[in-house]
Amino acid sequence: VAGAVKNPITFQAAGPVTVLEAITRAGGLSPDAGPEILVTHSKPRAGGNPAALTQRIFVKGLLNAADPELNIRLRGGEEIRVPEIGKIYVVSNVKKPGAFSVQDASETTVLQMLALAEGLTPYAGKQAFLYRREAAGSKNEIPIELRKILDRKAPDVALQPNDILYIPDSRGRRVSLAVLEKIVSFAAGTA
Repeated sequence: VAGAVKNPITFQAAGPVTVLEAITRAGGLSPDAGPEILVTHSKPRAGGNPAALTQRIFVKGLLNAADPELNIRLRGGEEIRVPEIGKIYVVSNVKKPGAFSVQDASETTVLQMLALAEGLTPYAGKQAFLYRREAAGSKNEIPIELRKILDRKAPDVALQPNDILYIPDSRGRRVSLAVLEKIVSFAAGTA
């Protein structure tokens, strides 16, 4: 049992063991556990070389729904892996930049990530950029019309695990606010 469990472990079972019992022997799932458990076992083939078959078990079904069909019996030689949950990184002009865990990446959007990052700073630009690594290894820079999304004039953009959402400065806004601050401090000083 390896991956996002509290105590990765290899053990010899004296009798039949289920997936849930194996996860329990590993101390349970860690807080970084993803939404699925992967169980890989070997199946003999006609040519002599065994084929590795992987079965996906959804954590919600196994733990929350207590679906007995998902709690499969292990026969020996299986490898149980618990991948870590995906993260989306939000950087630059937000109040709380960082890496945010996403339970269901198919439903995660730019607005949700901005909410987790506690909103934009006063110097945030009108356009953001999404940096995404594709399966082939190439990197993409995707411009996002942030102001239009916030004004509900463009649809919210779906994000994927390991995306980086970058919100650059609005240099004009930063300069304008700096000038206004100087004017206010000058006026206060002369009064």
